[in-house]
Amino acid sequence: MSVTAVQAAQAMSPLLPIALLAPVVAALIIVFLPKEESKTIKIVAALGTFVSLAISLYVFFAYNRTVGGPQFNLTLPWIKDIGVTLAFGVDGISLPLLLLTNLIGFSAVYSSWNIDKRVKEFFVLLLILITGVMGTFIARDLFIFFLFYEIVVIPIYIMVIIWGSTKRVAKEYAGMKLTIYLLMGSAFLLVALVMLYLKAGGQGNPTFMFDELARRQNLYDPNFQKLAFGLMLFGFGSLISMFPFHSWSPDGYAGAPTAVSMIHAGVLKKIGGYGLIRLGVMVLPIGAKFWAPLIAVLAVSGVLYAAFIALAQKDLKYVIGYSSVSHMGYVMIAIAALNPTSLDGAIAMMFAHGVMSALFFSMIGFIYEKSHTRNIADLGGLAHQMPRLAVGFLLAGMASLGLPGTVNFVSEFTIFMGTIKVFPVPAILGIAGVIFTAVYTLRVIANVLFGPRRPEWDHLKDLRGPELVPLVIFVFVIFATGIIPNLVFGLINSGVTSSGLAKVLETLGQAKIGGLF
Repeated sequence: MSVTAVQAAQAMSPLLPIALLAPVVAALIIVFLPKEESKTIKIVAALGTFVSLAISLYVFFAYNRTVGGPQFNLTLPWIKDIGVTLAFGVDGISLPLLLLTNLIGFSAVYSSWNIDKRVKEFFVLLLILITGVMGTFIARDLFIFFLFYEIVVIPIYIMVIIWGSTKRVAKEYAGMKLTIYLLMGSAFLLVALVMLYLKAGGQGNPTFMFDELARRQNLYDPNFQKLAFGLMLFGFGSLISMFPFHSWSPDGYAGAPTAVSMIHAGVLKKIGGYGLIRLGVMVLPIGAKFWAPLIAVLAVSGVLYAAFIALAQKDLKYVIGYSSVSHMGYVMIAIAALNPTSLDGAIAMMFAHGVMSALFFSMIGFIYEKSHTRNIADLGGLAHQMPRLAVGFLLAGMASLGLPGTVNFVSEFTIFMGTIKVFPVPAILGIAGVIFTAVYTLRVIANVLFGPRRPEWDHLKDLRGPELVPLVIFVFVIFATGIIPNLVFGLINSGVTSSGLAKVLETLGQAKIGGLF
């Protein structure tokens, strides 16, 4: 590796802040547009998210995997007295999730193209939500990370109670439940972050920088790590809908408008998994190993419980909502295994599930928008009237099953390969959960898409124009990264290696640390 290559990778770049600010600029423009100009508002929102997506794609392919480490960095002092820095950058761990955020954000605009109620306010809040999620994945400072995490909560609550669904649960109830769970988790997380900040400041040089916090591990005694990681586990675990702190998630999906469901399932939950890896495992490895057995038990419980509950659901959104909880259980099992293979699989699974679930919720949103029902028993034979939508729904289902050729297959296989060596029983039970996934997924596909033509749905119009954008984008990504998995796995592996995470895991594997059980 040449010195020139390293210097080029570490050079300051404004690209990530531009990607972050593009939706904000679009939101500000929309604020000054007349509310009657709904088409112009949608075009501006699409352009803002497109700029972020284009930059993310450039960064994704321009990232130097040989050098690794944080690249496209921008670091500016902000609050010097307490060590807060406006620090942005991406590595092989965060970059796939940044790309995922902007793929979903851009597609969410087109999934909301037919919104006709308070269009101006809707797209302003949507753009703020996308910005908040994006900021968590490019922040390299803990204070900035938490700031963006808190920003996410505000637009979600408003969007659910105004534009949400009223099926099965009141949208007000769903919005309040979602917000309370997120705020409870953030409260525990805030305590852990303050503890970590105060402990790391023992050298007289306060900092919130992730890398520096990880380098000061000698200041964190084992008891401190166990307590701090436990608090983070509750905070991030609630966000990733870890069993038994998951009940807010399916209700939140069902009550939310399509775009929010896509972002919620696609990337909001991934903040929890990303935080546990970036902050929990890398900064508090002893605490991670102590809590790992409990994480494995709760994770496999979530995989089986949520998959079993999905079998009994009659509402399309609830089926995919519980499916999402189940799939996030695989991510948690992989994190508990604490080895490079399992963490490669966990990060890849977050990417794969994000694309698949966003496609699912987009297709369900179009079904509900056109038919005004999500009740599985009311539907049937939609492939006759809506063949393009049926293709999207079917392919999302195949990805959920982990069909070979999809990125989901490679992700799940990698997780099981890394986990079975450490937690054989939870891994085997998790593999058994794939059977439940097949049953509820195939049941939904058969009951919604296939069967005899039902004349009452002959008035439904298939996807066309802007509605095709999410279908084309997500199907392409699912199969492109499934057929050429190194597009994602090569990047992730470079992140796990170059960030020092692999070395931490190797040292941790050799250490004699008693687990919780």
